[in-house]
Amino acid sequence: MTDSSYATSPTPNQAGHRAKKRFGQNFLHDRNIIDKIVRSIKPKPGQPLIEIGPGLGALTQPVLAKAGAVDVVEMDRDVIPPLQAACTGHGELRIHQGDALAFDFSSLPLTPPLRLIGNLPYNISSPLLFHLLEQPVTIADMHFMLQLEVVQRMVADPGNKQYGRLTVMLNYHSRCELLFKVPPGAFNPPPKVTSAIVRIIPHAEKPIIATNYEHFSNVVRSAFGQRRKMLSSSLKGLISAGQFAEAGVDPKLRPEQLSCEQFVRLANASDAA
Repeated sequence: MTDSSYATSPTPNQAGHRAKKRFGQNFLHDRNIIDKIVRSIKPKPGQPLIEIGPGLGALTQPVLAKAGAVDVVEMDRDVIPPLQAACTGHGELRIHQGDALAFDFSSLPLTPPLRLIGNLPYNISSPLLFHLLEQPVTIADMHFMLQLEVVQRMVADPGNKQYGRLTVMLNYHSRCELLFKVPPGAFNPPPKVTSAIVRIIPHAEKPIIATNYEHFSNVVRSAFGQRRKMLSSSLKGLISAGQFAEAGVDPKLRPEQLSCEQFVRLANASDAA
């Protein structure tokens, strides 16, 4: 049972379009999963909704029906005609053809905070997430389909083997929540991995501010570049003994034992800029 008016409508036709590996395309077709995603997003009329990589419109169509208008960013020109056909009569679809990794979301004539959704290409998911979080425009939330392994890294706690650079850097910008898993069979063609829906809510105000963001990023990258070593070794030349003491961080710890806040304190204590 669902509470949606579109649940019985057909999934956009995929006949005649072959998924392209270079774009990381796997088209969602499972209506129950689509319905569950839309219920998680809760799209409403008047909200500035943007979908990244709409493909053939399996998610676009029901979101558009509830919101009335959606902007989409799509790189593959070949899917635009079937996407338009799938969404005809469901609302105002505004298509922006281009690479989401280079797209300036602040250029859209929308009133922030923006809401972003999409089935992100797994091969560019991490750089795309950072590109979005560093946009010069306020984002209310993001709901994305990603590889389960990536989402587990995003939501990992310190001390967990999946906790790493991605976790720390995303925690600096936002709060992440794994909503539910999506099996390979929900896609055509089915990927070789399980997927998951993640909700990302950017901090309205960051709990702690890095005085030099590039230095903070470098500290985190260097630490996890040698994650089996103690911080005193992996950060040698970047953080002195006195700076470890100033930040209140034990240099004998390994990087996966530090919270995002502790990394920021280390970076701020050693920032020479």
